[in-house]
Amino acid sequence: MRTADLKIEDVAFGGKGVARENGKAVFIPFTIDGETVSAEIVREKKKFAEAEVVAVREPSPHRVQPECPYFGRCGGCSYQHVAYEHQLAIKWRQVRDVLQRIGKLTDIPMRPIIPSPLSYHYRNRITVHVEEGVIGFFRRDSHRLIDIEQCPIAQDEVNHALAELRASRPREGHYTLRAAPGTRVFTQANDAVAASLRELLGQLIPTGQDLLIDAYCGAGFFAQAMLDKFEQIIGIDWDRFAIEAAKQAATPKETYIAGDVEMELNRALERSHGRKTVVIVDPPATGLTGNVRTALVRAAPATLLYVSCNPPTLARDVKDLRQRYTVESVTPLDMFPQTAEIEVAVHLQATA
Repeated sequence: MRTADLKIEDVAFGGKGVARENGKAVFIPFTIDGETVSAEIVREKKKFAEAEVVAVREPSPHRVQPECPYFGRCGGCSYQHVAYEHQLAIKWRQVRDVLQRIGKLTDIPMRPIIPSPLSYHYRNRITVHVEEGVIGFFRRDSHRLIDIEQCPIAQDEVNHALAELRASRPREGHYTLRAAPGTRVFTQANDAVAASLRELLGQLIPTGQDLLIDAYCGAGFFAQAMLDKFEQIIGIDWDRFAIEAAKQAATPKETYIAGDVEMELNRALERSHGRKTVVIVDPPATGLTGNVRTALVRAAPATLLYVSCNPPTLARDVKDLRQRYTVESVTPLDMFPQTAEIEVAVHLQATA
C-alpha cells in the first residue's frame, strides 16, 4: 500500500471522486470535486486505481457533517458529506456527461434538476436484513451486515417500524418496512418527487392525443393520473400483482395487461397505427431490451417519454432511439438524496 496527495477533479456516476495520477484515473469515495486529499491506493489496475481517504488536506466549501452515525460504513448513502445544493449540481452534471459519453449526444437540452423537498426523512420504505442477530443494511463493498438502530433518510414511521422489528427478535431473512400499509407492489420510495415526476410527464404530453401505452406501468401510477388526456390507455407490466392493483381502480377507458412487456408492447404498437399515440417506458435498471428498442424505432409513436433510474443504460438506449427520435428535453430528478442514485425523464419526439 502507498499513499499519494491527489486533487479531486470530478465526482463520477456512482459517487466516487476522480483524481489523476500520472494520467491514470484514481477513484476515491467520500471526496468532493476541488478537494485535495491524501489517499491510500488500495487497488491498482492497468487503466485506473482505487483509493481510500487518509486525510482531507484542502476541504471543499461544500463539505458538511453527515447526519448518520453509520455513514461511510453503511453501503446505502454516498453523499452525506456534501451540502445538498452541491449534490444536485453533481447529479445534474453526471446525467449530462453520461449522455455525452455513452449516448453520443451533443447540445443536450438539459432542464434543471428537480430537488427533493426533504433531503433526509424522505423514504417511505426500507428493506433490512437479519442475520446472526444483526439487523440492518449491508456494509459498503461487502455482504456483511451493519447493525442499524435507525435510518436518517427514512420517514419517522419507517424508523418506528424498525424499532418494533428490533424489539421482536425476528428470524433471519429480509424485511421491508413501510411508512403506511398498502398493496405490496412497486412504488417510488420518495412520495414528493414521485408526484413531481408524474406532474412533469403530464406537462410533456401534447394536447389532442388518442392513446397512451404505459409500459412497465406497475399499478398504474402514471396512467391513472392522465385519464383526461387520452381516449384509451393500455398499461403493461410483467408483475401480475401490480396489474391486479391497477385493474381494481380502472375506468372503462383503461386496459391493463400482465405479461411479457416485449410481446405486449409490440402488439399495442401494431394496433396504434394511425392514432395519436404517447408511449411511456419506465424500465428496470437494465433499461430497454434490444427488441423493445427495435419495436419503438420501427413504430415510432409521436411522443416517447422515457423514465430511467439508471443513466448509463438510458444513454445506451437513447443512442439507438435517435434513429427515429429527437431528444426534446432531459430532466434529472433527485428521488434519492444522500445516495448516488439518479432518476431521469427524457422527452423524445418522432422525426418525420
